[in-house]
Amino acid sequence: MITLYGLKNCDTCRKAMKWLAAKGIEHRLHDVRADGVTSDQISAWTSALGWEAVLNRRSTTWRQIPEADRAGLDEARAVALMAAHPTLIKRPVIDTGTKTLVGFTKDTEAALSGGA
Repeated sequence: MITLYGLKNCDTCRKAMKWLAAKGIEHRLHDVRADGVTSDQISAWTSALGWEAVLNRRSTTWRQIPEADRAGLDEARAVALMAAHPTLIKRPVIDTGTKTLVGFTKDTEAALSGGA
């Protein structure tokens, strides 16, 4: 079963779930705000995808974080920030069991169609 890590009220997550349902692909949503997410999970995603791909620098939460905390980020600090503020995680993070994807684009659809 595919797990989407995101937010239940996120438009992109809803779009991804609707697409998966239409394709008949079994999935579930893990709401990172309501259900939580661990530093270990985030570290696994950043190891697979790179921390810059997982960190959402366009979020409102990002703009609210003090500049001192945003400056000079490395992977460890980025993981700590995302663990403290789950809305900083780019959505959705999709775990197929064999691969991890981030975001929902035509490339993501193609990857899920071919390997789901």
